[in-house]
Amino acid sequence: MSKNHILAIDCGTQSVRALIFDLRGNLACKVRVPIEPYFSEKPGWAEQHPTYFWENLCAACQRLWQESPVPKEAVAGVALTTQRATVVNVNERGEPLRPAIIWLDQRRTEGLEPVGGLWGLAFRLSGMTETAAYLQAEAEANWIRTSQPEIWERTHKYLFLSGYLTYNLVGRFVDSVGCQVGYLPFDYKRLAWAKKSDWKWQALPMDERLLPDLIPPTVVLGEITPQAAEATGIPAGLPLIAAAADKACEVIGAGCLEPHIACLSYGTTATVNTTSHRYVEVIPLIPPYPSAVLGAYNLEIGIYRGYWMVSWFKQEFGLREEQLARERGCEPEDLFDDLVEAVPPGSMGLTLQPYWSPGLKFPGPEAKGAIVGFGDVHTRAHVYRAILEGLAYALREGL
Repeated sequence: MSKNHILAIDCGTQSVRALIFDLRGNLACKVRVPIEPYFSEKPGWAEQHPTYFWENLCAACQRLWQESPVPKEAVAGVALTTQRATVVNVNERGEPLRPAIIWLDQRRTEGLEPVGGLWGLAFRLSGMTETAAYLQAEAEANWIRTSQPEIWERTHKYLFLSGYLTYNLVGRFVDSVGCQVGYLPFDYKRLAWAKKSDWKWQALPMDERLLPDLIPPTVVLGEITPQAAEATGIPAGLPLIAAAADKACEVIGAGCLEPHIACLSYGTTATVNTTSHRYVEVIPLIPPYPSAVLGAYNLEIGIYRGYWMVSWFKQEFGLREEQLARERGCEPEDLFDDLVEAVPPGSMGLTLQPYWSPGLKFPGPEAKGAIVGFGDVHTRAHVYRAILEGLAYALREGL
């Protein structure tokens, strides 16, 4: 049988999707398995069991084979993309040592030794000391190392979710360069682990042996193991091709491959991205991220809790639509569209500032969300439209 299809797996924040495409990019079949983004044992924490992601990945693939008109024998290879900046500590057997810290987590590490030496002097002279300290405090590795030293001591590899799922699929501690988005000693300009002289090793003290080997996008990460084949239904021996993080895959999938073409992403984090073959820091010390295009970068501005706010609205104010959606067999979001159409542009003066989580540099870590302009004419529908308009204007400001 001709192998003329590709299996794509997308492990996002709110669902896991398994999709089959032909070689021209046409979608042949898609399965979506909703997941719980995280649980929270303390205010501001966001964690999830790594095995939960793996189990739902397996469930999505198994459902795909049942529903797809394309037989698995026609699949030539597999590509994996995941949510960014979710970290997993594993032992020598790839078994998680603690829950994964999800990218939405808000805990911070206080009392860390600031970056010193020539780097510290350079940061003071350039006025970037506060930014470097903020990045240190935000790094999950620093929190685990200082708050759970027994876990850190037992850690064999410190991986992003993409690296953990890759290990489960191919049995190797490797990851794609395109997935390296988060607080690790990664050199975003060189697209490789930072040199030992780099300040990031001071800010993020760790043994370089904790990190996986990095493979460029489009290169084979490994082959599907018999164990993974049994769990997922993916034929053993198929190559797993290095892809990139979810936002990078969105950018290339939308055809935004030049600096003058922007990709708007209405995801859990709402972003605007462009692709550049030149390294440019839109905000000093905040690097562009690796692109799915070899040797290129994605310049990104994001609203941290972007279209997550639709889920927030649904949970807090959308009980009526959720009940009606179950009766009609549709998604609640389809019914929310009716709310939008019932309200004129501008939401009759109701304005929303969409910073339910703060920004790094803009609008700043002290930012808060706000809804202003209420009058007696305003309803739930106005609030929902104000959410969409607030996000749109924030993204436009990023452009």
